[in-house]
Amino acid sequence: MRVCFRSSVRRQLIDEYRLRHAAVWPDMLRALKAAGWHNYSLFLGEDGLLIGYLECDDFDAVRARMALTEVNARWQAEMATLFDNPDQAPDEGFQVLEEVFNLDDQLATAESTTR
Repeated sequence: MRVCFRSSVRRQLIDEYRLRHAAVWPDMLRALKAAGWHNYSLFLGEDGLLIGYLECDDFDAVRARMALTEVNARWQAEMATLFDNPDQAPDEGFQVLEEVFNLDDQLATAESTTR
């Protein structure tokens, strides 16, 4: 499963957001991997637009596994002040985007119909 989501970092705190993500806590990194977050990347625009991408077995399941970890609770509390809605844990405010095109999927479909 490929997942893309958006969120929004407070514009005046973009530099702080970048700084914190330059060296994410090793126990947070290990927890993400153990919970099933693969090929996970974050992209940040100058206006605070945050786009995340990951691959996983099931997005709800990997989020639930992370919610059970102590390190995630600490990380979300630390990061909350950087987002537009500081009263909500950042990982609860993700707006999942619909995938409307994937090159590999369409190539596979096209190749199977031309045989």
